[in-house]
Amino acid sequence: MADEQRRSFRQRLAAIVIAGIGTAAASVFSYAAAIYEAANPEPMRELSPGETVDTGRWHVAITGARFSSVPPTGVKPYEPKNYLMVDVSLDNRSASSAYASRRLLTLDPPNPALKDPIVYIIKDKWIASPINPGMPEKLTVVWEWPQGETPPQEVRLLIGSEIYKKRDNLYGASTWLDRDPIAVIQLPVHMSSAESEG
Repeated sequence: MADEQRRSFRQRLAAIVIAGIGTAAASVFSYAAAIYEAANPEPMRELSPGETVDTGRWHVAITGARFSSVPPTGVKPYEPKNYLMVDVSLDNRSASSAYASRRLLTLDPPNPALKDPIVYIIKDKWIASPINPGMPEKLTVVWEWPQGETPPQEVRLLIGSEIYKKRDNLYGASTWLDRDPIAVIQLPVHMSSAESEG
């Protein structure tokens, strides 16, 4: 009887040790894989104008960039201002209407002199309202360019992404969360004259 108990104890001890070693090995492998992926990220996808990319919540296609003294409203401001404008087509893939995130398009490298962009809907020539699901819209993302700063000849944009989470950690509600950029596009910036736009 004592031999049986010892044998049973040894078997349980061996099972615990083997399980512990397996768990430790899996943890080490997972940690090493995370370090390797962080040190060797996949190259970002490079887009050409008009090419569509899936960013999670949106299908995005950037069609062009221009620089002008007239905003998308078509009304020249009283005080002289300049605008960097990027035309984009967005298709909302989620189940509800949503505003285009200001982090969807970011300049690379960032320009600290620029404020957050304003998104205009082209058909209305006004600030964009929420984009409805399954109804692609043409938009213009606009940065007010600092006076006296040289206009860019070309612009490089990072295209951000979002991931759906059924339950977030704070409120337990479903939400879309920003992720790292997944694509990049480089565009020439066309100079628009006030006469051609006014």
